[in-house]
Amino acid sequence: MGKQGERPESSGDVHPPSKKAYKKTLRSLQVELVKLQRHFIRCNDKILIILEGRDAAGKDGTIKRIIQHLSPRETRVVALGKPSDRDRSSWYFQRYVPHLPTAQELVLFNRSWYNRAGVERVMGFCTTAEYEEFMGSVQEFENMLVRSGVKLLKYYLDISKIEQKKRLADRRSDPLKQWKTSPIDDQALKQWRAYSQARNEMLARTHTPTAPWTLVHADNKRLARLNLIKDLLSRLHYAGKDERLIRADPRIVFTYDYSNIGNHHLAP
Repeated sequence: MGKQGERPESSGDVHPPSKKAYKKTLRSLQVELVKLQRHFIRCNDKILIILEGRDAAGKDGTIKRIIQHLSPRETRVVALGKPSDRDRSSWYFQRYVPHLPTAQELVLFNRSWYNRAGVERVMGFCTTAEYEEFMGSVQEFENMLVRSGVKLLKYYLDISKIEQKKRLADRRSDPLKQWKTSPIDDQALKQWRAYSQARNEMLARTHTPTAPWTLVHADNKRLARLNLIKDLLSRLHYAGKDERLIRADPRIVFTYDYSNIGNHHLAP
């Protein structure tokens, strides 16, 4: 991992692995994930991993590879749908609290409370006052989680406009991916600039020492999956860790810094 503020090289300089090499490395990393699970069950750890990013950024595929060989009793994936009338009238974080990890659990949020800073902000699903209330309270909410013993990791998967357009078209044409489509997909490209602005503000205002953001160049799915898994393994303690295997490429995965917005390390 590069130091915070250090400029990583372009991810375009990284050659993606062959299918055979990808599968071999993925299997080795999944063995490490099983080691991690044995450790956090034994130590009563609570692990929460948040994956954010534009539509079609690769969150589903990454989560699938993380949980593929883990015990489902201690692993949960949370992907909440449209809020109900009751949800909209309650404390914003209330609908997320029941899904937080308890001892011996790993929970992955496929989108999270940061919906308010992204799609709700861009699509007008929340008021400016609601948005500002969220931005003013999310840091303390996450601080409370960490103080309570939750190990919190936040990842933002970043893709280019060209890649998003390609993936959204693939969703529409592939009958096995039809479940991923939604009316909001059509707005993803039309509102590209607004989503970029919302992303930039979200990262700048919610990146903290207690709950930092880690960015992932995700145009290449194989590189993104392998390096995100390496990074999360490197950040969590467990016995028998293979240190050489879990070194993430800093050109693919790196800690957010304000300079990322202006140095082309995030899709404009």
